[in-house]
Amino acid sequence: MTGPAIAVVAGEMSGDLLGARLMRAIRAAEPGARFSGIGGPEMEALGFDSFLPMERLSVMGLFEAVGRFIELVPERHRLARRLEAAAPDVFVGIDAPDFNLSLERRLRASGIPTVHYVSPSMWAWRAYRAAKVRRAVDRILTLFPFEAEFCRRNGIEACFVGHPLAEELGDEDRSAARLRLGLPARGPIVALLPGSRSREVRHIGRPLIETAAWLHRRCPALRFIAPMASPALHSEFREMEETSGGVVITRFDGESRAVMSAADVVMLASGTASLEAMLLRRPMVVAWRGLPPTWFILRRWLGRNIRFIALPNLLAGRRIVPEFLQDEVRPERLGPAVLRLLERGLPVETGWEFHRIHRELRSGRKSAAAAVLAVAGRTEPPA
Repeated sequence: MTGPAIAVVAGEMSGDLLGARLMRAIRAAEPGARFSGIGGPEMEALGFDSFLPMERLSVMGLFEAVGRFIELVPERHRLARRLEAAAPDVFVGIDAPDFNLSLERRLRASGIPTVHYVSPSMWAWRAYRAAKVRRAVDRILTLFPFEAEFCRRNGIEACFVGHPLAEELGDEDRSAARLRLGLPARGPIVALLPGSRSREVRHIGRPLIETAAWLHRRCPALRFIAPMASPALHSEFREMEETSGGVVITRFDGESRAVMSAADVVMLASGTASLEAMLLRRPMVVAWRGLPPTWFILRRWLGRNIRFIALPNLLAGRRIVPEFLQDEVRPERLGPAVLRLLERGLPVETGWEFHRIHRELRSGRKSAAAAVLAVAGRTEPPA
């Protein structure tokens, strides 16, 4: 029997990593499996046939995405026709819900089984999406247990498959990370992680740099480091640094995990990086900032559907790390929070909660590959 034909659309760097991991796992069970669609360099290195550059799908926020959405509608239509003609055994949309859910609904209506990997944030401020998702997918694979519970309550078949980062990361040695990066073994270091997308860096980068300058004036011994996800972001961040207070920030190409591991405190944009910092057991201060219309809508939902933005707080169900939103993202608010963590370190109770969440994200894990192959009719579904 030939291996299954699996179509995949991954929307950004994190989706590319998930897609590559999924490809390896599926090929371990089905060596002849064939993959095509839209993916990034990690997937392409495994023989993935990508029809479009993955970067075309990377968007952030509500109103920020409108222009790109209009541009991508004809691309999605052409992709749908190509996939309908190819009739793969299963389609897997990895994240990128604004692009993938409509595509999945059309493909499912044409008889192609569909899986969505990484739950859309229906549980937060887009609960109205549940009905759309039910029509679009045969199964959702969720990274967090509370997402699977929400899906099931809303009549969506879901499988909690665990978070791959929980398998990869653990408490890292600070000295080893500093040695790897060529940093001094002693002395306080604060890491700045402004995000991996240009829009994200534009919203968060400058206030993080200004906070670093605020901190430096009060603690000249502090050293600041930052990982850059791409050469373009490296250049953009450098320009902000040159006009935001004169503080010196050592930038690294990539190396985000080593940078976090080397730091005493991490100051970062809300997103997956906060989960990584938690798994690395690093004290953190989390910031979120968007365009005013996006913030207006989000603020109406805060407290109604969700209480927090930072993933560690969402997973704990209570505030275990400091988080600051929109107008709070300024040196006078971020700076004192960083100083408190530099003085006191990671609170013991917070460390225990980090450990508990880490264990939960691993112990509840099911096989994403088995779930996809089950929808494709190749295996029994996971229990």
